[in-house]
Amino acid sequence: MTPSRRLAAEALGTGFLVATVVGSGIMAETLAGGNVALALLGNTIPTGAILFVLITMFGPISGAHFNPAVTLAFAVRREIARGMALAYVAAQIAGGVAGTFVAHLMFDQAVVQFSSHVRTGMAQWLAEIVATFGLVAAIFITIQVRREAVAAVVGLYITAAYWFTASTSFANPAVTVARAFTDTFSGIRPLDAPGFIAAELIGALLAAAFIGWLFARETPAAERAPQ
Repeated sequence: MTPSRRLAAEALGTGFLVATVVGSGIMAETLAGGNVALALLGNTIPTGAILFVLITMFGPISGAHFNPAVTLAFAVRREIARGMALAYVAAQIAGGVAGTFVAHLMFDQAVVQFSSHVRTGMAQWLAEIVATFGLVAAIFITIQVRREAVAAVVGLYITAAYWFTASTSFANPAVTVARAFTDTFSGIRPLDAPGFIAAELIGALLAAAFIGWLFARETPAAERAPQ
């Protein structure tokens, strides 16, 4: 697949992902009548579902990263060239921000907004480290043991992580940037975004190190140097 088509897949996929997160958040908050748990559920289910769809669609084209943290893990493992990794990240961020703007247009809101939703503190940052570590580990382990199940595993993992992490599992720097541009249910203050992004990248690097250890080739006893 040509680089331009791979980048288009990353941009479009991330755009649809963010449009789903933001759009379902607006819809859920509107219909939930003040019930935050119900609104979160209405945000969770579409997000998990669209991840399954997008990874199934775009996986054979670009690998369906849709996430700079995932791309970073692939780069650290030397499974994507550095230049292409940087291009992936640019496409993901651009696609994500465009997805936010499209969601606003669909719900007749101001296109450009800045979130006032406070999301900061050690508990939130730890939650993002845990969420991103789990996501990256789930992807790479599933690739090793049952590649055809990656779409389902990622969709189900994020569905669960929305509820077991204090941060509702952004786990994605491109999505974090894009959600800073919406003052709706799913938003994050621009001031708080760098802390989330740093935590997400830490989680991805920890996961890459863990996967490297977990699947490291063991030297057969016959090849080991005598003591």
